[in-house]
Amino acid sequence: MGEIASRIKLPKVTGYIIAGILLNPDLFHFIPQSFSENTNVITNISLAFITFSVGGTLLLSKLKYLGKTISLITIFEAEFAFLMVTIGSLIVTPWLLPLDHAGWLTVFIPISLLFGVLASPTDPSATLAIAHEFNAKGDVTSTIMGVAAFDDVVGIFNYSIVIVAAGVLIRHQGFEFYTSIAIPFIQIFGAIGVGTLFGFIFNQITSWIKRESEGIFIVILLGLLLVCFGLAKTFNFDELLATMIMGVVVVNFNPNHQKIFKILERYTEQLVFVLFFTISGMQLKFDVLADYYWLVLFFVLFRSVGKFTGTYLGAHISKASPHVKKYTAGGLIPQGGIVIGLALLIKQNPTFDQFSDILLSIIIGATVIHELIGPVIAEYSLKKAGELKVERNV
Repeated sequence: MGEIASRIKLPKVTGYIIAGILLNPDLFHFIPQSFSENTNVITNISLAFITFSVGGTLLLSKLKYLGKTISLITIFEAEFAFLMVTIGSLIVTPWLLPLDHAGWLTVFIPISLLFGVLASPTDPSATLAIAHEFNAKGDVTSTIMGVAAFDDVVGIFNYSIVIVAAGVLIRHQGFEFYTSIAIPFIQIFGAIGVGTLFGFIFNQITSWIKRESEGIFIVILLGLLLVCFGLAKTFNFDELLATMIMGVVVVNFNPNHQKIFKILERYTEQLVFVLFFTISGMQLKFDVLADYYWLVLFFVLFRSVGKFTGTYLGAHISKASPHVKKYTAGGLIPQGGIVIGLALLIKQNPTFDQFSDILLSIIIGATVIHELIGPVIAEYSLKKAGELKVERNV
């Protein structure tokens, strides 16, 4: 299905999700329901690799080179998407989400915050495919690639804060210093500490290895990534932040970091994505999606408004070129990857059982729409910016 999607000029991710939908136990019954209900281990392994790779984009020398334009656009477009979707959801969810005993503090505010935090990340693969196909080059293309690489980081930090705040609201806890301030502080900085520790352990172990075979790197990375993820989960730290920070430490302090991330991309990325997105499609609840499809459309609309507004403001403040102001946001519409991972992680948390199926189904539905319309909008934006060549790459 990934190859079929690629042949018709869609991201492979879209094909993987469709494959998962076709394997969904609610649609056909040759896959038992128990299988899709017991895939948390595979999901967590996939998330560990994905967030480690996200951390691997934060090379300090590269951040300095990219400058303030990409930094400001990243912050503004990610946070405005979060803000617009949160506010929009607060307006529409009371009308479109008629849950039993739903209150503002226990349902509408928490789910709106969670929708908002899932609006920040971008999937750069669709825009990257368009850029490669037409050999696109220029300021807009470079800016899109830089921003898309870093807004996942902003999204993970947003998630780390919001997931704690939403849990506090749902559990009816009043303001207490320990529960409202200390616990979030411990969860975030504990994750940073665990990720830093395992990053340096990985760097030290690989420095001892003289036979730098690719298989050895994969085995050591898999082992330490899973221990890092599991240890953070055991101590109730943010496990995604921990594995991302591990990636940051490796990319900045391991002399073999280029080789390590190339190995990761070559041997594990495709397998991880196939498993991850196919399982995501298998988790889709068709009855839920049918009942709340308006929320899917509103999510896509509010997120797009936030991306375009935030990108323009960030570009304006950084005094970017007119083309960057007008056309960069068009390449930031595709969404997939980490956003589904965050939604699956929310589903694993019993605190959000009342609406986690709704949230996951809406996010998967929105991802399919984003991955269908995203490449079209990206191609149009790059064409208007004058950065596409007429001939396609062979």
